[in-house]
Parts: sequence; C-alpha cells; structure tokens
Amino acid sequence: MKEKIVVIGGGIAGLTAGIYALKAGFEAQIYEKNSIPGGECIGWNRKGYHIDNCIHWLTGTKKGTQMYDLWKETGALSDETEYAKINAFYTSTHEGKSVTLYNDLEKTKKELIEASPEDEEEIKKFIQYVEYSKQCLFPAEKPMEMWGIKDYISMGKDMADMPKVMKEYSKISLGEYALRFKSPLLRKMICDYLPKEYCAYSLLVSYATMADGNGSIPMGASLQMSLRMEKRFKELGGKIYYNKGVDSIVLKNKKAEGIKLEDGTVVECDYVIPAVDSNLLFNRFIPKSYMPSDFKRAYDNAKDYPVISGFQIAYAVSVNYDRGETVFIDIDPIKVGNRTFDRMYVKAYGYDPIFVKDNKQVIQTCISQTDEDFEIWKSMSKEEYREYKEKLIAAVSERIVKSFPELDGDLEYLDCWTPLTYERYCNAYHGSYMSFVSTPQAKQIKFNGRIKGIKNLYMAGQWTGSTGGLPVAAASGKFAVQRLLKDIKRDINI
Repeated sequence: MKEKIVVIGGGIAGLTAGIYALKAGFEAQIYEKNSIPGGECIGWNRKGYHIDNCIHWLTGTKKGTQMYDLWKETGALSDETEYAKINAFYTSTHEGKSVTLYNDLEKTKKELIEASPEDEEEIKKFIQYVEYSKQCLFPAEKPMEMWGIKDYISMGKDMADMPKVMKEYSKISLGEYALRFKSPLLRKMICDYLPKEYCAYSLLVSYATMADGNGSIPMGASLQMSLRMEKRFKELGGKIYYNKGVDSIVLKNKKAEGIKLEDGTVVECDYVIPAVDSNLLFNRFIPKSYMPSDFKRAYDNAKDYPVISGFQIAYAVSVNYDRGETVFIDIDPIKVGNRTFDRMYVKAYGYDPIFVKDNKQVIQTCISQTDEDFEIWKSMSKEEYREYKEKLIAAVSERIVKSFPELDGDLEYLDCWTPLTYERYCNAYHGSYMSFVSTPQAKQIKFNGRIKGIKNLYMAGQWTGSTGGLPVAAASGKFAVQRLLKDIKRDINI
C-alpha cells in the first residue's frame, strides 16, 4: 500500500507538492477551504468580465531555466503556451513627462538619458546592473541545503556578475536608491513598481526578468494556470477536496498523523504538507511554540519585516483606451488605510481576449497597503467597511478620469478588494499577497521546511522564503517532497 500525503491548501504550493508527491509514488490528497484551486493565483467574473488577481509577470517563462522545467512538469506551462505581447515593464509619468522601462534595455537607456541628461552616468550604471541581474535565475532543481560543491561552482559561473549587484544594492532601499538620481521623474520611476522599503536590488532583478524574456505573462490569466495544474494533479491520480477547511493538524507523540477538518472529520495519513500562510500554521494548526526563531523575529518586528497588500479596483472601459499596460500617475493626495498617497497605477488588460467583452476591456488599479494600513481596515464594522470602500471607489475613479479625460463617462466600475479580502479568502497575514518584504535592515529568513520537534511534517508555501511569490511557492512544494524523500532515504530526483 502506498504511503499517503495530505496537503493543506490548494494554492500553487499545494498543487505543486501534490503533483510531485504523486510523481514520487505517494498517494496524495489536497484539502482546500475554497471552491476553486489556486489560492491567490486566481481570478473571478463580474458583470461578464474576468478580473485577474495575480500574474503581473511570471518568473520562469524562459525555456532552459529550472523554473520553466518546474512549471512545465506541473502543467502550468507547456512548450505551446502563448504569452502576452508586452514590450515594457511599466511607464512612469510625472508633471506631464513620462519614461518607460522597455524590455529592450538600449531603448530604455536612450529614453532615460533624453529625459534626464544630468543623470546619464547613473542611468548607464542602472542599465548595466539590470543586465547583470539577468543572471539571477531562481534555483528550482532541489533545496539549497542539498546542494553539492558542483552545484555551487555551476551557480558561480552562471551568476558571475550577481555579486556586484548584491554588493551595490542589497544594503540600500529603493527610497534611498532613488535619491541617486537628480530627476524627479526618475526618482518616481524607481519607487513606483515596488514599495520604497524594498531592497534596491529587487527592482533590478524584477526588471531584468522581464527584459530577459523570463518574466512573461501566459495568455489565459491566473485562474486558468491554476486549473491546468489542478488537471495535471488529477491526471496523476490525486484527489482534491474543496470547501474543506482545516481546523488543526493531528499530532501524536510529536508526530503528524493527519488533519482535523472544521466539520470535525479526522483524515489520517503518513505525512502532512501544510501549504498555507505561516501565521495560520503556527497560530492555529499547530502550537505557536513550534514557530522557528526566524519567523518569530519577523512577526515581532513589522518595521524591518513589513508585508504588502493593496486596495484594488477593477473597471471596464472601451478598447480604444490605449495607454500601455501599466502606467503610474500623479494623483491628488488620497488617504487609504493609515497613509496618504499621491501615486497609483492603472493597468490595461486588453492584451488578452479573456479580459475583453463587448468591445470593452478590463483595467485595474492598486494602492499599496501594509501592516499599519491593515489595522485600520480591521478595526471597521461591516457598515464602516462598506461605506469606506464606496468613498474610496468614488475618489479613485475621480482621479483616474482626471489623468485620463478620455475615460470620462466610459469608466464602468466592476469590483474592488482590500487587505481584508485576502485575509478572508486566503487566511493571509495582515491581508498580504506576498511574504515578508526584503528590506536592508532585515536578516534573510532561512527555513528548510521542517518543524523542529514534529516528525512527518514539511511546510510549503511562499512564506518559506522572502519575498515569496509564485516561484517561491511552487518550488517550496517540490522541495517539501524532496525533503521528505531524503528523510526516508529515497532518491530526491523526481
């Protein structure tokens, strides 16, 4: 009889863990609290329009990379996958001027220098270090604690210039990095896409991923990718149970022996892989005393380890609106949560037919939220929450029309979601859709997925690595199975 693995959570990490468990010869079952797979990698429909929650760009779309191989093995991507024809990362506008970070780095360099000749030296350095950052490829073959000397030598050769990037940009935040530029527009550009608290190298690596063709957007949206992974899981013989919330992990003699569902049902198994928010795991599924010190440090110090969420709105507009895919704009100051903002973005989704209906396309916007903002949202009554959302929807809509007058009378509201939405549907800590932010002050969270003091339990999910996201989530699911295999002295190559 096959040994049985129970996976908690049907998000990207859980689906990946289930798929690799089956490939390794185990019986695998996934228990998911919601009615669809994907976790935060989903979308939904409003008024017949599809709204996407997740993929702004997907790391690992370049053939020949380890991450691409993982996506292919899980069914998320295939050699026939089509990608959106997008030629730029984003555009920043300020006081009537604009610059764009194109996938073509030479084109970007030319435009930035034309916009700010006084910053030419810093611009050339920026472009050069983005070129270096193309070498930063996510290692998804096996966990790093299982690497041998050959693996490190190979990484050293493939990423020979990355140490330059890390030395230069790992100890400063994006806010600090922006001050190296004289142009107000370029300063805005540096801090637009990622929160200013992030380590500066985060922007360079993100942009490099897009510019290298390793960060494309699969056609068909986020939910469809999750459904492809669900299909692969089922084809391999896995079973996934929806609307089955988990109450706790059954521990006997410091060994995981199953899970208890919210309806009281106990599911016995040989191994448990919780692919959930770490706050949920250590504050509900198992006693908090098992929380590793790295996580305790992060939860106790929100200043150095912030989390990021957002207040987001989706609209439908005529398809003749064409301002590029993602454009950051100046706005009249608006208070959202506990902070006041004078910038936001508008992203047009007309690049994919799934977001187009009746000659109208979906556009979305997001205003970043963090721990301090979450506390404001959480303190509201249901009526206050509803009224606050309505007030913000009106205020944001007014600002979009002010920046894009052609949308006056053409802006059809579809839906909005907040940090509380992520908390409600995904049990997300402070409503975060990413794990802890990498800041210059924070020590990197190092966690091998094993919970000290509990046998047969292997954690997966984006919270196992900073700053999370889809590649971390997917790889963690594979790594959880490989760690299990190593512990039972089986081949980890699956």
